[in-house]
Amino acid sequence: MGSLWNYLGLGSTANDEKNAIRALPSSWYTSQEMYELERRAIFSRKWLLTTHKLRLPNPGDWLRYEVSGFQFVLVKDRDGNINAFHNVCRHRAFPVVTEEKGTSRIFACKYHGWSYGLNGKLAKAPGYQELDGFDKSKNGLLPIHVHIDANGFIWVNLDAGEKPEVAWEDDFKGMDRLPRYEHVKWDDFAFDHTWEQEGEYNWKILADNYNECYHCPTTHPDIPSIADLSAYSVEVRDGGIIHDGRSKPEQVAAGLNPASTFFFPNASLTVSPHFFFMQRFVPLSPTRSIMKYEVYRNTKSSDEDFEKINQIYKRIMSEDKYLCDLTQKNLNAGVFVNGELHPEMEKGPLYFQKTVRDLVVEHYEREQKAKQEIWPARQNLPKTATVSEKDISFCSSLSCQTTECVQPPATIAW
Repeated sequence: MGSLWNYLGLGSTANDEKNAIRALPSSWYTSQEMYELERRAIFSRKWLLTTHKLRLPNPGDWLRYEVSGFQFVLVKDRDGNINAFHNVCRHRAFPVVTEEKGTSRIFACKYHGWSYGLNGKLAKAPGYQELDGFDKSKNGLLPIHVHIDANGFIWVNLDAGEKPEVAWEDDFKGMDRLPRYEHVKWDDFAFDHTWEQEGEYNWKILADNYNECYHCPTTHPDIPSIADLSAYSVEVRDGGIIHDGRSKPEQVAAGLNPASTFFFPNASLTVSPHFFFMQRFVPLSPTRSIMKYEVYRNTKSSDEDFEKINQIYKRIMSEDKYLCDLTQKNLNAGVFVNGELHPEMEKGPLYFQKTVRDLVVEHYEREQKAKQEIWPARQNLPKTATVSEKDISFCSSLSCQTTECVQPPATIAW
């Protein structure tokens, strides 16, 4: 096992605040195997900040999202509840929605005509009413756990269990009641627009970059207009990284005093008097990601005030994309392994990388003990689906014929 940890770059590292600390190795930013492990260990298990309830004002309103290959739908039902489901028809896996957003009375699959209520229950399966053994109640859309925090932000957890293994409070208790949110009147804001940037970089490069301002004096000429770089700091807490720019009095007076917080694993929230915006780092592959942004405007702010802060951040985000693109290109080349991070100025990336490391190693060790891959988000089959279990086991064994990987037991229920 020791040789494996060395291969992964998980040898012991100093954690002395007076010493530089080696970053995760480049292989963690290029490996397909690592990407798949992150899908299982992180994106299938952890709570993901997704949007704000302001985007779903009316019954029937829905939004489609994707993260790390998992596509899902958020919808407001007739009772005012916000539900989430995998965007997968239970019949033959065609998406139940193919647009980015909409308003619907039902979800109707355009493949074979199966339809579902806004609560996910199967409403109609043409021809199946003639089958005695078919149970509609067991063929609704695959549900996803939803949590709405004290400020109205919507979180999802893809764990297929009746209750997620990780409770929202385990990672984020109190993070929605930080002092920076005490005086924010969320109802004064309205959704304004989305935008995105796709790039050739691993999602973790985006998070590393976001969570330090060591690069700000070199790269972001706009930052001094909204923050005092000489006093810039980050605080790590539970599942978050709290950025403190300590804006100057004249910046506060102009409404240029943003408060930014990163929520592990892949989202951030920046709040200012004139707008707030959410940023999601969406993995597409080991070396491709999309930065997706949702921008909300204070309805009491002038066009000038809103556009000033909005354009500042669009420039900053574009500058970050440039950094991430070229960094990934060098990581792909196979020369650079890793560098040494500053224990204070790069505290954020160090905390983020340690969290990633701990989660994937823990999950990998669980898989080794179970002698199979563990996909928390995967559909749970009924106990009667014995033929499906055997088929799954047979398919899994094919990739192990010429390797040392262990075969899953024949009774596995994915």
